[in-house]
Formats: sequence, C-alpha cells, structure tokens
Amino acid sequence: MKKIIYTDKAPAPIGPYSQAVQIGNTLYTSGQIALNPATMELVLDDIETETEQVMQNLKALLSEAGMTFENVIKTTIFIMDMGDFAKINGIYGNYFDEKTAPARETVQVAGLPKGVNVEISMIAVN
Repeated sequence: MKKIIYTDKAPAPIGPYSQAVQIGNTLYTSGQIALNPATMELVLDDIETETEQVMQNLKALLSEAGMTFENVIKTTIFIMDMGDFAKINGIYGNYFDEKTAPARETVQVAGLPKGVNVEISMIAVN
C-alpha cells in the first residue's frame, strides 16, 4: 500500500509530486533542494549552507516516516559543478557513519530546479 509522507518541516511540493512515498518498509524521497520550509525561500549563501539545508529537509522527511539517516540505503546527488563535490561531500558525510554509509551516485548536471547547485534524494528501509 502506498503511503504519502508529508511534513511542514520540509518544503511543500512545488509541482505534482509528493515529498516522499512509503511502500511497505521502504521510503523514497523526492529530490530536495535548499528551500527553507518555513519561508519557501532558497538558502544559497554558499554551497555548504545550501547542502546543510538540503540535508535538514531530508532529515525532516525521514523523521516523519519514523526513520533516521541510519535507515538510508541509497542516495543520489545531483550537482551543478563537480568542483563543489568536496564541500558537498563534507557536509553530507556529517550525517552518516562512514562504516555503514549508503550506496550513492553523484552526477554533474546541466541544470537544477530554481537554479540551485545541489539536489539530493534518498531511499531508506525501516
């Protein structure tokens, strides 16, 4: 049974999609960008602050589903500039234990919604 996950602690969808969908014990998040959920304004001060906002948005979705970053088994990171990889990876790495970190791919793209620099999605299992 498909369960739609919604929280006001993550940005409201800006199109025809859900913040996250849970099927059984598996959670699929939509890609998160650096929108502050309270104001729906972008947080683009620098790539570290932007990445931190993205991770906080993902944390809120995991929490709403009764999960933590320990439950994450796969992530996808889309970035505009591979030159930002080390800074993004540094913030991202703060949320995972390196010994049990999820599988991941990181892809440089030609464009992201609202002109952001990073977008991250996750799959988690409870």
